Amino acid sequence: MQSAQTHKKPIEDTIDLSSKLLSSTAGQVITCKAAVAWGPGQPLKIEEVQVAPPQAMEVRIKVYYTALCRTDFVFWEAKGQTPLFPRIFGHEAAGVVESVGEGVTDLKPGDKVLPVFTGECKECRHCKSEDSNMCDLLRINSGRGVMISDGKSRFSIDGKPIYHFVGTSTFSEYTVVHVGCVAKINPEAPLDKVCILSCGVATGMGATLNVGKPKKGSTVAIFGLGSVGLAAAEGARIAGASQIIGIGSNSAKFEQAKLFGVTEFINPADYEKPIQQVIAERTDGGVDCSIECTGNVKTMIQAFESCHDGWGVSVLVGVPHSEAVFATHPVNFLNERTLKGTFFGNYKPRSDLPGLVEMYLNKELELDKFITHEVSFADINKAFDYMTNREGLRTLIKVAD
Repeated sequence: MQSAQTHKKPIEDTIDLSSKLLSSTAGQVITCKAAVAWGPGQPLKIEEVQVAPPQAMEVRIKVYYTALCRTDFVFWEAKGQTPLFPRIFGHEAAGVVESVGEGVTDLKPGDKVLPVFTGECKECRHCKSEDSNMCDLLRINSGRGVMISDGKSRFSIDGKPIYHFVGTSTFSEYTVVHVGCVAKINPEAPLDKVCILSCGVATGMGATLNVGKPKKGSTVAIFGLGSVGLAAAEGARIAGASQIIGIGSNSAKFEQAKLFGVTEFINPADYEKPIQQVIAERTDGGVDCSIECTGNVKTMIQAFESCHDGWGVSVLVGVPHSEAVFATHPVNFLNERTLKGTFFGNYKPRSDLPGLVEMYLNKELELDKFITHEVSFADINKAFDYMTNREGLRTLIKVAD
């Protein structure tokens, strides 16, 4: 595994970004480089694309850093999904506002931002609820390849449209995003670190802190030790859990998991008895909280049944197969175990992500350890190779200088 290197403060973080960006580009088409996926599983190709100006309630962003998330990978492979190509993937990123469309009042050129795959319109019943982040207007839609305002793409090559992905398309030097999917962050934030907050880290950490809500001294079990699972472990560490058990099929991951607060590791293959029984024996009847991050329905059931009766809470994060069925005995519910699901860690993008950035700046949250590889934009396909070979956690891609 290639270790993440120590970064010097990026040049764009040391100057007045608003003066750096040329106002002459506002309202005009920008030609820039983008990594275009022309077909399922095909290597991305760096192309010159035209990016149209933002329309009403839209923002055009210069992307400085992005990362590869498994969601990008899955839809790039297009196994089990309806293919939509040519397309510009990418949704875990950080950048700077280049220009804004009509009606945008809370963002301006030069603002540092995180584009997010789901949104917060602040007007619908979900946005007004303290308990939900599932915006009616801007909820994730992986099948839509155009902007919601006019049903058109803002990307094109020689006049032919290139499809968007989940409203962000950050594998491009410039992208256009609905203002409700853009979180304004502290201008002191290093973009090469906080970019990973716009998906996986927030999802896992929020599943623990916002949904499972373990108390200090609690016992927590994390099923699946990929980026999201380790972010869930990071959440348990922040919450002050005294015992954090990592469950996975690759025992080699335990040393890495220790960096995220995992105190012990269980490989189900090492036991003949059900893993929930193993966990119950180790924790005097079950854990206070379990977080499931694999999407495997069998593992979901194990996670739920690993919880202690009377107060145990299990949180489902992984997305199962469309035909999967969750089956457990009703007595497990009657014995006062609680099963919950979560979407993006229950964080409201515009309202809550700036707070996570502040946690990082205050050294309450550690992000550097998630970034295990770094590549240039020209070498973006290496990020897909790393994920194919299951090497590392997050690969950081430097998009613009």
